Amino acid sequence: MSAIEMPKANPAILSRKSEIVEALVSAIGSQAVISDPDETIAYECDALTAYRCPPLAVCLPESTAEVSRILKICSRMNVPVIPRGSGTSLAGGALPTADSVVIGVARMNRVLETDYDNRFIRVQSGITNLAVSALVGPDGFFYAPDPSSQLACAIAGNVAMNSGGAHCLKYGVTTNNLLGVKLVMMDGEVIELGGPALDAGGLDLVGVICGSEGQFGMVTEAVLKILPKPEGARPILLGFDANEVAGACVADIIRSGVLPVAMEFMDKPAIIACENFAHAGYPTDVEALLIVEVEGSEAEIAEQLETIKEIAARHNPAVMRESQSAVQSDLIWKGRKAAFGAMGQMADYMCMDGTIPTSQLPHVLKRMGEMSKEYGLGVANVFHAGDGNLHPLILFDANKPGDQEKCEAFGSDILKLCVEVGGCLTGEHGVGIEKRDLMVHQFTADDMEIQMRVKDVFDPQWLLNPAKVFPMEASHSRRHRNIGEAA
Repeated sequence: MSAIEMPKANPAILSRKSEIVEALVSAIGSQAVISDPDETIAYECDALTAYRCPPLAVCLPESTAEVSRILKICSRMNVPVIPRGSGTSLAGGALPTADSVVIGVARMNRVLETDYDNRFIRVQSGITNLAVSALVGPDGFFYAPDPSSQLACAIAGNVAMNSGGAHCLKYGVTTNNLLGVKLVMMDGEVIELGGPALDAGGLDLVGVICGSEGQFGMVTEAVLKILPKPEGARPILLGFDANEVAGACVADIIRSGVLPVAMEFMDKPAIIACENFAHAGYPTDVEALLIVEVEGSEAEIAEQLETIKEIAARHNPAVMRESQSAVQSDLIWKGRKAAFGAMGQMADYMCMDGTIPTSQLPHVLKRMGEMSKEYGLGVANVFHAGDGNLHPLILFDANKPGDQEKCEAFGSDILKLCVEVGGCLTGEHGVGIEKRDLMVHQFTADDMEIQMRVKDVFDPQWLLNPAKVFPMEASHSRRHRNIGEAA
């Protein structure tokens, strides 16, 4: 995979910058519009920092009505729009183009309604993931999806990328916990899809919007399912002398019918980095580590852990350590949640995100080790093993010529391998710019055509989040074809 191409800015739009900015200021006020080039740099990239491009302008609305006014202006003036949550996307999902307006939802962070009887909370989409559970926690509830970036990531981005997290094995990802959205279309029309009812009437368009990566509209409000907290939870650490053995253990646990709330995998480079960073008490003399957590009553926890121990014992674990206190449990998860930051202290890296059938874990882990030697680049594995959502971290030197391109080629081969064994290109990070040119490896031309027809319906001008998801040539020709037809 060569260096990722970005579309060239439209000179006609750049030449009208002052006119565009003036219209935006008139709509939402000067305090909510950023157009100074020195200040727009703060929005030039998301967490895929290898690619950067300052936008034409940035808007920071506080309400759905303001988002609607912004989109009406951009639609009328033919200006591309980049929806942005907190900018934690690892796939370049919020990367701007030079002629685009970024609409950030950071100021839209209010709770609008909480209903414990019907188990839902309605929030503006700029609220952070962790803030939702913090708000309902004192009343005995929680919001299940828990990405590693949950301290910072916004619900808007979680909906856009259908984010998951460590506990998605039992509770599912965002789409399984999203009941409804308020969506602003590109022409400024505001619609509501779904709602508090567990089974809303009409077509399941919430399922279409969740995971659509800002291609169809801007989500300004979300109705989220909240759940009663379990009676208790307890993790166990399992250390193994080989990655493949740990992978086989995961497959056997899943096959047994036991459903842990979480099952996380870390290989030796990740274990050492996390231990040095978080001092979580991880064993550093093993090749692979599993964190398996179960929940329920004390009796349920004991029964599940006993089954897991029996299964693990068949794989000769070097370490089997059950948490004995809340403090120990917190440390175990502190280490795992710090994985990406810990690896960042060691080297530059790109984090992949593919999914595979759990039965394929041993084979895929072995093949990734072989690829690492072929490319001459290190790889650290940290991922949600229970549902086969891989997060290989490919280590490289951004200052070494050719290293980034080699890293991208390595990542491309890993994702192709995921597809070959029956998985897919992404589990929770989305396609963004990172994987858009690999879409043809998973989808046929007819599959892609159907997906693009759906975008045609929601965004006929193809102004929303350009250069994402679909291959560049297809996106470019589609937009120009549609503009021509409209004319």
